[in-house]
Amino acid sequence: MKSKKNTKTAPSMDKWLQEAKSDPEALNEGMYLVHNGIVRQTSRAKARQGVETDNVTGMDFDYNAAKVDQAVAQTKKMAGIFHVRVWLNQGQLEVGEDIMYVLIGGDIRPHTIDALQFLVAKIKNECVKEIEKT
Repeated sequence: MKSKKNTKTAPSMDKWLQEAKSDPEALNEGMYLVHNGIVRQTSRAKARQGVETDNVTGMDFDYNAAKVDQAVAQTKKMAGIFHVRVWLNQGQLEVGEDIMYVLIGGDIRPHTIDALQFLVAKIKNECVKEIEKT
């Protein structure tokens, strides 16, 4: 991955929600969930396994757009899901900067929660490359 400074602007969640609610399928939706991943100072190893590591100063972040599109398409096929939208940052990110936004609109809470967990896991595990900087 060739590193470059982040030049992307994070989306407006107010605008995303407004657009989602104006879609004809919004009449089927009973909830929206938003995931906002950001670069944290604590390393992944420390956050997940409690392993002592140096603090993170930033991250190189990139993604495979085709794989993200496939993950979104899979999520849209899940029961009760009517709206899926994803934004991913790219480049050299600093602590506190946005990594991703995911918006899911679904009919009921269990369907919407399942879809959000599925999509975020799919993106994190199969679609992105993250290199923490210490």
